Amino acid sequence: MPYLSKIALNPRRRAAVALLSNPHRLHAAILSGLAIQPVTERVLWRLDSNTQHRAEVLVLTESRPSWAHLIDDAGWPGADGGAPLIADYTTLLDRLVRGREFGFRLTANPIQNVSRPTRPSEQQAARIKEGADNGKRHRGFRVAHRTAAQQLEWFLKKCERHGFTIPEATATPPAPGLQNEDQDMSAGPAVTIVSRDILRFRKGPDGPRVTLSTATFEGRLRVTDPDALRACLLGGIGPAKGYGQGLLTLAPLRTTETHHG
Repeated sequence: MPYLSKIALNPRRRAAVALLSNPHRLHAAILSGLAIQPVTERVLWRLDSNTQHRAEVLVLTESRPSWAHLIDDAGWPGADGGAPLIADYTTLLDRLVRGREFGFRLTANPIQNVSRPTRPSEQQAARIKEGADNGKRHRGFRVAHRTAAQQLEWFLKKCERHGFTIPEATATPPAPGLQNEDQDMSAGPAVTIVSRDILRFRKGPDGPRVTLSTATFEGRLRVTDPDALRACLLGGIGPAKGYGQGLLTLAPLRTTETHHG
């Protein structure tokens, strides 16, 4: 049975600062909340807010977790609002029917596969050189989409295979007499990139340096294939899932005009 958890961390505590500044550390702390070790189940998570006063982490697990260690070390133990929320995710999965619309939120790592990067990193340059020295053709490289337009196009191409489409946004009609006969009232797809970031961190003190280009999408989706969407919600979208990318979450629409999850 899948569970969706919300964990509030206190970014003014030293342990929380260490976790929030490094997705590799935070991922390890999240896995520590599962009783069966080593962890073999799929775990998705997302840092939903990270301000000087509060940080919230969403975590989707297949088994029921315990977040006591995170609260004790990096949260607000015993404080009002400090307890983690753990909900049975099956309730939402059972509500997925063809044609129903939801608000959604997704933070992902939009990438493309290329045969040779334009500006290879040190690791990529080493791979290219190694292939040339051995006379072997190297595998393709994952390269981040850098612009918002590229990231949005990447997301829209993912929708159909994951069981949903993005309907047209509701355009606000102009005042009477201000609309031109040829004016296009289409507002485009109901999705917006609300934030973009580049994460840089290391896998351990002496580990390799990791750089991730991320984008957070919010909007409205329409279910086209409930089974495919359930698999997407449980399995995530795109790469770097261990670093807080790929968790798609849904929320009921407050009104027909609401576009955000």
